[in-house]
Amino acid sequence: MAAAAAAARCLMLRPSPPTEATKTPSSVHASSSATPLPLRAAASPSSARRLRPMPLRCSSPPSGGSAEPGLAVLLEVEGVLADVYRFGYRQAFNVAFQNLGLDCANWTEPIYADLVRKSSGDEERMLVLFFDRIGWPTSLPTSEKGSFTKRVLSEKLKALEKLSASDDLPLRPGVEKFIDDALSEGVPVAILATYGRNGEKISRSIVEKLGPERTSKLNIVGKDEVERSLYGQLVLGEGVASSLDEQLTKEVQKAASAEKQRIAEEVASLLKLSVDINTASKSSEKIIATLRAGAEYVGCNVQNCILVAGSQPSVIAAERIGMPCIVVRSSLTARAEFHSAKAVMDGFGDTDLTVSKLLSKRWS
Repeated sequence: MAAAAAAARCLMLRPSPPTEATKTPSSVHASSSATPLPLRAAASPSSARRLRPMPLRCSSPPSGGSAEPGLAVLLEVEGVLADVYRFGYRQAFNVAFQNLGLDCANWTEPIYADLVRKSSGDEERMLVLFFDRIGWPTSLPTSEKGSFTKRVLSEKLKALEKLSASDDLPLRPGVEKFIDDALSEGVPVAILATYGRNGEKISRSIVEKLGPERTSKLNIVGKDEVERSLYGQLVLGEGVASSLDEQLTKEVQKAASAEKQRIAEEVASLLKLSVDINTASKSSEKIIATLRAGAEYVGCNVQNCILVAGSQPSVIAAERIGMPCIVVRSSLTARAEFHSAKAVMDGFGDTDLTVSKLLSKRWS
């Protein structure tokens, strides 16, 4: 009876046309005088043949630093720098419901947690489960349910973009001190802004909360940085100028069988890289490319970088390339298990993840 009454009230009072979510990258830029610059793409066929990788050795720590040689830290954004699942997604959905005039829809924390659990975090599925439960808008034809959910998600993304730039979405407690401690110990730090669920613009808005002075000392790795990396040039085919390099890149891209994988590895070995392709999803390949680019930007081998991750796909991708991984749980992953992670922490700080703990344990 209550569900029927809720359904009767669920009217789109103020429908508005769907709008594409803005995907313009933010203006956050990273520069670091303590780390080597990534190799840029060749400018001409003659110079492309002389393409050489940067030395994959971590920079020496600054005066007074005590970092062990060959150690760097890569940090994810969503779930690690900020718990966007707790302070962003639910609130953004509620704003989207208000903007669409859905007076029957308001997600409390228990409702949101239940939907996440039953849908495994699939947002479109969350909307279907919710409106199946309380009733769809009475003016909505059955054939338009799919377009309706996409419209809600578009509004949600716009709301999240505004929220991520506001003080209502805070950084996780202790993460700023963790970064400062790493830098003071001479440990290079990279922030991976490429593969967040809701796009790079939101990730970079969260990174900006670290402040310009701090971010100027970090390596911010976005889509452009991945494409400019040596791994990106070889595997993704970005910025390679000579016809020979183009042919080799295409061979790497098309490699699907074991024999082609062997050929790709031989090509990559000439550039002192390892290539592992076409055995994972497109999303996993994107994460792997970002991890490898991050390692290049901090000047370390992947085995000497420690990824601080917040999601299972990232843990799996790190395991595939031999990068040690530590998980920092968020509200979304509070009960999840990460069997291949070297450690699982609840946050940053004395009882959780600290730089001193990283330096005292060498994972490889």
